[in-house]
Amino acid sequence: MKVITNTGALAAFCEALSSADYITVDTEFMRESTFWPILCLVQVAGPDDEAIIDPLADGIDLQPLFDLVANENVLKVMHAASQDIEIFHHEGGVTPKPLFDTQIGAMVAGFGDQVGYEGLISKLAKVSLDKGSRFTDWSQRPLTESQLDYAMADVTHLRVAYEKLRARIEENGRIVWVEQEMVKLAAPEKYEVRPEEAWRRLKPKRPQARYLAVLQAVAAWRDREAMRRDQPRNRILRDDVLSQIAARPPDSAQALSRVRGIPKGFVDGKMGRGLMEALEAGRELPEDQAPNLPPIIDLPPGAGPLMDLLKVLLKFKCDTYDVAQKLVATVSDLEAIAADDNADVQALQGWRREIFGDDALRLKHGEIALGAGSGKVQMVEIGD
Repeated sequence: MKVITNTGALAAFCEALSSADYITVDTEFMRESTFWPILCLVQVAGPDDEAIIDPLADGIDLQPLFDLVANENVLKVMHAASQDIEIFHHEGGVTPKPLFDTQIGAMVAGFGDQVGYEGLISKLAKVSLDKGSRFTDWSQRPLTESQLDYAMADVTHLRVAYEKLRARIEENGRIVWVEQEMVKLAAPEKYEVRPEEAWRRLKPKRPQARYLAVLQAVAAWRDREAMRRDQPRNRILRDDVLSQIAARPPDSAQALSRVRGIPKGFVDGKMGRGLMEALEAGRELPEDQAPNLPPIIDLPPGAGPLMDLLKVLLKFKCDTYDVAQKLVATVSDLEAIAADDNADVQALQGWRREIFGDDALRLKHGEIALGAGSGKVQMVEIGD
């Protein structure tokens, strides 16, 4: 078991992998009590070598690792990569390019909507993983051999799974599908924290401009405060408290202190004053500058049965192409298509349009129908 705890060994390991066709990468982190994830381990494997990197080792500089992650000549293979990418973006200012996410690859290759790592490894590498160290506190030192073995398995077995999965996808002519998804997944802007956009996390339903202006202001304040203190958002104030404040903005510190969920003494401290300033800013924002909710889709009369047909078509098409429904279209996509032929949804773009979107529009306009025969759903062309 190679555990790297100093910069020299890390630089040599990363240099050796800089000429590899691909590397598999995973991280272990803790986030229960912080805003930013605490990076505890990084597991990396090339086709013929592997190591665990200890970011908590005294004096270690992770720059050689970040350079490898950013090396566009080496493919980075990861599973369900979003949280790992967030860490690399925050810690090193890099996102992995090129990238192959085996969870998305599995969805393209017909393994279901969201296959887990254990299921994929079981099916492709024919290995049953030990789950005994799943709930390890990865920040503790020293880690046991069984814990390190568990962590290393996340990248060693992934090599076999990736190679088999990629071969299957290339055989089906779908590698371009995966590459298109990877561009979106690895986009740096996806991992930038924008406090002004934090209100969207609260999923507001009320479209009133004043409510949204105040909600935007207080949610942005909370994000900045959580980042400054490196604490989880809900440890600053819970989501439901922010929504309550935005719905009925208190006009004084005394009124704020009476809001359910505001901790005792909160209004007398720096955070209380900061929240009151955010409330005032939200109240004073001109309504034409307030954020807007996405427009509500007005479905045409009779759209209910059409939605049912589109759902059947989606399942039929995804079964035919052996691709996960979740990857092709959402219910919101189907509603948008039912309302607008030119809806700005993924289902009407790229490869999704080829396998589903065009026929969804044809079904909507009566150019095709769905029928049953021999116990299966069939598409039927409708003549003029």
